[in-house]
Amino acid sequence: MSHVRIVCLAKYVLACTASILWLAAWGFSQSITVAPRSASPTLTTLVSGTGFSAGAEVDIYFDTADLALAVTDDTGSFASIALKVPATAVPGKHWVSGVDRSTGSSAQTPFWVNTNWAQFHKRAIHDGHNFTENVLSPDNVGSLGLLWRYITGTGRQVHSSPAVANGMVYIGSDDNNVYALNASTGRLRWKYTTICCGVYSSPAVANGVAYVGSGDYNVYALNVATGALLWKYTTGNRVYSSPAVANGVVYIGSYNGTYALNASTGALLWQYSIAAESSPAVASGVVYVSSEDGCVYALNAGTGTLFWRNCTGIWLASSPAVANGVVYVSLLTGNVYALSASTGSRLWQYSTVAPNYMYSSPAVADGVVYIGSGDGVYALNASTGALLWKYTTGNSVNSSPAVANGVVYAGSADHNVYALNAGTGALLWKYTTGAEVYSSPAVANGVVYVGSEDHRVYAFGPSRSALPAVSQRPNPQALSPDLSLPVSAPATKLPASEE
Repeated sequence: MSHVRIVCLAKYVLACTASILWLAAWGFSQSITVAPRSASPTLTTLVSGTGFSAGAEVDIYFDTADLALAVTDDTGSFASIALKVPATAVPGKHWVSGVDRSTGSSAQTPFWVNTNWAQFHKRAIHDGHNFTENVLSPDNVGSLGLLWRYITGTGRQVHSSPAVANGMVYIGSDDNNVYALNASTGRLRWKYTTICCGVYSSPAVANGVAYVGSGDYNVYALNVATGALLWKYTTGNRVYSSPAVANGVVYIGSYNGTYALNASTGALLWQYSIAAESSPAVASGVVYVSSEDGCVYALNAGTGTLFWRNCTGIWLASSPAVANGVVYVSLLTGNVYALSASTGSRLWQYSTVAPNYMYSSPAVADGVVYIGSGDGVYALNASTGALLWKYTTGNSVNSSPAVANGVVYAGSADHNVYALNAGTGALLWKYTTGAEVYSSPAVANGVVYVGSEDHRVYAFGPSRSALPAVSQRPNPQALSPDLSLPVSAPATKLPASEE
């Protein structure tokens, strides 16, 4: 063999060795997985790893923060180490890394942070509070601008409120369609056409399915990716109520009763004969329903058995919100009631100034109840009902307020969408649409989504200069271990989520 060929071969071997070392350093010999692969800030994912040395101490990082310490078994594996997503983690792509303290061998996997708004008023308790939102705040909400708007059927109203989940917006329209739109661009992915009579119901998204009611008497379950019909259930009357989904059950009201349906099959689990245009709220195994007969009902979520009812004598179109053992509901006459969730007894009552046709549902956040009325938005002490502040709009606020990171959002019949300081009621921002805004805003991943009676769906986001920095993939070899971390024991299951 010539001298030249020997030198070339030696260089090739050295290059291969260097490549192998580089691959090992960047985690190609080891691997880690996370389940779920996405979550909101402050919630938990479980991390597992393989391919490390036996008995190794492996630091688990979220981006550059060392948050947990695993010890591998005899096979070099560890499983189900709980990792809490930092409250400051902004929506988007992040990285989870596992680094062996002794050898420096490592593995990485991407992880997505979101602050979804997956059903009417955020979740099944209907408190309208996105406590994981960390992009928009009183400091930057004034920079909100129009990102996109989508036109539904010409001349048809968008009374439905949006659900936002996994990069998509789901919303109904008076043109009988349910729409699935790209949350970033507003581009249509699919639409599903119901039989007739408008889709005023707000979709709820869970486990790859969008659930929604229609004026054609049906409840629909649609594949979120394709819009394909999975099942439908026919009630005895119009379904303008928005579904609440909890523990594998869809709870929804119709003008002839309240229904509990198996979320997978649509099979009827139980029905209670109270007409409800409002949407049920579900908390701690109880379904709370406000009815057109003027009563608030508390039903066993599993059986539909009545626990209690409190009758006001006034038609209730507002959906109840449940927080800290209290049920909050508003009456068409402009009164706001706080009821004990366990007994139904009235704790306090507040009367707004303009009592005409109060459809807004309460939002509850940080000890404050926010409600729309005939003359604006009110903030009440959640414990006493005392007025904290009031913001006067140019017409009624039938939209249900949304609260996120110190800001209250609501639409008004004066055509505007408002953003108010949650602590003071000061106006931070507003946008004028082409018609009344009865749709309730959804705030997710630093964007405000809302429908308008001008047959459009709107998305508002902050300017680029107001956005937080995007996380970069860290070099595992540059990460610094927290030597004070205790060894993490494997978790048997994920902690209960408030989402």
